[in-house]
Amino acid sequence: MTDVRENDTSARHVTAPQSARRRALVLCAFAGAAALAFTTAGRPGAPYGLSAISPAFADTPDAPQGGGLDAFLALSQRLTGRSSFDPVLGRRVYDTLQKSDSAFTQNVAALNTWLQGHGGVPSDTVTQALQADQPPLAKAVGAIMRAWYLGLVGDAPHVQVVAYERALMFDPVKDVLTIPSYCLDAPFYWTQKPEHV
Repeated sequence: MTDVRENDTSARHVTAPQSARRRALVLCAFAGAAALAFTTAGRPGAPYGLSAISPAFADTPDAPQGGGLDAFLALSQRLTGRSSFDPVLGRRVYDTLQKSDSAFTQNVAALNTWLQGHGGVPSDTVTQALQADQPPLAKAVGAIMRAWYLGLVGDAPHVQVVAYERALMFDPVKDVLTIPSYCLDAPFYWTQKPEHV
């Protein structure tokens, strides 16, 4: 029986390609399922009962009236597809967006109303759909998505960081990547020549 050490590179090469193949297989399976769902949804006689899939936002409850924090969080849930947000971060994002745009609360109320009237518009095409008819609302959608995913509010040179490590852009890779701002070793560790070279 051979002894496999933690730092043995040959042992890592055996498991890494298998893991990568499994990950690629799972991703392809999910992509295929999503493609099947979106291409057959709503068509009569679609296989596997997919004709019963309702349009985006159809099963979400009506958003609270007005443009307050609850209406903002309901709008954010519709736009991002998330079921909940950290309440402290939600308050911080809302307050900062409200300070950066005097019409923000009116835009939140108008966006909730627009989405209720256009329930079949997928969340990833809301901005495009609004751009032609209501550019201020399209800009508000962009600001909301930028705040949640990048953690940034405002335009240069007055950009405020409202979230970094809890920005939604890190969620898809949080199981395999460290958030890039954290040093994984002593300062300037990358300047040292590796031991095994």
